[in-house]
Amino acid sequence: MNISTPDIYIDADACPVKEEVYKVARRYSCAVAVVANATLRIPTDPLVSLVVRVGFGAADDYIAETIRGGDIAITSDIPLAARCVARNAAILDPKGRLLTEANIGEVVGMRDLMDELRQSGEATRGPASMTPQDRSRFLAKLDELINVLKRGRKP
Repeated sequence: MNISTPDIYIDADACPVKEEVYKVARRYSCAVAVVANATLRIPTDPLVSLVVRVGFGAADDYIAETIRGGDIAITSDIPLAARCVARNAAILDPKGRLLTEANIGEVVGMRDLMDELRQSGEATRGPASMTPQDRSRFLAKLDELINVLKRGRKP
């Protein structure tokens, strides 16, 4: 894996932006680890590898234990994002939202609140569907994030 560019870890089981990640990663020669609970199709590309970890939380554990400061995780899993932030990694959700030390506490708190509401019987909506604007925002943010990290800066 390349020292001058960040490695990218995709929490892949439900990730809607894998193709977008591959596209941007190719441009910057970033290694991509597609981490899943089961075998998935991935591009035939020496920069892309598939890591399968079977069992509840095993894929998340692999990412959280392997990612390093300066790497990028693509996930919508808030607890995983918090674990990665604790390792000084950059986290981008599939809609292009950057999760950092500055905002992860608020994001975890909101997730916990929504979880409590659901458990108490409150009807809450799930996440909104991906739109073309979400994909465009994600592409722009991933590109920007890689450039920031390549310069040795914190996002």
